[in-house]
Amino acid sequence: MQSTTPMSNLKKAVIWEEWGNGSPMIQIARAISKPPATVFSYLRYHVGIQPRQRRRCLTSLRLEEREEISRGLAVNLSIRSIAYSLSRSPSTISREINRNGGSAKYRASESDKVAWKRAKRPKLCILAEHAELKTIVTQKLWEDWSPEQISGWLKLTYPRNENLRVSHETIYKSLFIQTRGLFKKEMRKHLRTKRKLRHSKHHKVGTRGQIVDGVSISQRPASVGDRAAPGHWEGDLICGTKNSYIATVVERQSRFTILVKVDGKSTKNVVSALSAQMIKLPLLLQRSLTWDRGTEMSAHRDFSVATNMDVYFCDPSSPWQRGINENTNGLLRQYFPKGSCMAGFSQNALNKIAEKLNQRPRKTLGFQTPADKLASVLQ
Repeated sequence: MQSTTPMSNLKKAVIWEEWGNGSPMIQIARAISKPPATVFSYLRYHVGIQPRQRRRCLTSLRLEEREEISRGLAVNLSIRSIAYSLSRSPSTISREINRNGGSAKYRASESDKVAWKRAKRPKLCILAEHAELKTIVTQKLWEDWSPEQISGWLKLTYPRNENLRVSHETIYKSLFIQTRGLFKKEMRKHLRTKRKLRHSKHHKVGTRGQIVDGVSISQRPASVGDRAAPGHWEGDLICGTKNSYIATVVERQSRFTILVKVDGKSTKNVVSALSAQMIKLPLLLQRSLTWDRGTEMSAHRDFSVATNMDVYFCDPSSPWQRGINENTNGLLRQYFPKGSCMAGFSQNALNKIAEKLNQRPRKTLGFQTPADKLASVLQ
């Protein structure tokens, strides 16, 4: 059973260490015996950026010194005597006593807590101190430059002006930490990922479940990778509102596209709908299917039995391994805009949209159409 006690500094340290290593939130939650929602809330509050650890100034009075001041006052030692024993200036000791209630009320532990709280003065970052630099960075962000591109460009453009240099991490912090008050929240929309948390470079999206006996794309034959033979496909789901989906399958050599109506994301619905469409193809085109790690293909063995097609799975968080399908899905968004519901499309309607796409010339095919390319293969 997970603990309901407040999160300790040790657990907070574990969160930041695991987050920096790219661990998913569910793994971090197990490490500190807290619910994943607690980890998410804590990281969301800090927008994924670890707060700088506060340290005492080396010249400030320490708790042990305040204890000596308290003991000295208890036996009526003079301020000069106390200062001499601590190798401090008498004025330093006098100010310490006066700002904490005077000789009669001075307490070491309470004075130390008040001093720690009083010393909290956030330091201005370089973008807050240099208006010209902030203006340049803001302009480049509006032009959709990434923070890393801005930082590198500044080094080349202003090689002798240190005041016009800033690291990409500083820009990210100024974008995500709203308490800095430097950039409006809307500026984050100019970042490519649009994410709400700053992730570690080691971050990987957590897996959505294990696929039993799934064959990795690394074991796929080289003949599939070089698109030398027809009949090898890439597939995925396009998501719509109200839990609606369409399966998209693209032939790697010809870019010929098939759209499949599915009644839900469950593996039973997806596999049965895909199988019904793929077995209609000529045997020459029933060779293999490459899918992402979505659990909708957990029943891949049933698909292989029905179609006699091998199924290969991409590595986690690696959409480029089925890049042809990703590009095609981008083209299909012309017909299925984000935020639209897919449930209203019948299979006949999807067939007509697929036919329309397959009749469009493609630059990658030398401006042949996918339909013509596939026809030439089947001759």
